[in-house]
Amino acid sequence: MDKEKHNFKKNHLNQISEQIPVVMGIRKISDYVQFFINLDMGDSVSLVSFVNNEKMVLKHKLQNKEIKKEPILEGLKILEELISEIQTNGEKLVLEKYSNVKNNKL
Repeated sequence: MDKEKHNFKKNHLNQISEQIPVVMGIRKISDYVQFFINLDMGDSVSLVSFVNNEKMVLKHKLQNKEIKKEPILEGLKILEELISEIQTNGEKLVLEKYSNVKNNKL
């Protein structure tokens, strides 16, 4: 990946991270995947890149002494589960699975 494309991707992820899902009440894997899908970034950012970026941002937020740690720790746990699922089943299947959850309201 050339440097310009890498910087674009990094800046795009940083802008998205300003909308941290933990604050938005994300409580399960399907919520994170739906949040990602609704961002409609096309092919510019993969789900695994998004998840890894969210994980990094949440770890950084843990260092802030003025915010509650429990929601952040719960978010990290959910992200770890999502990463595991992506590694096991692949990103495409995970996206399909949680797209179906939204469409079928399961």
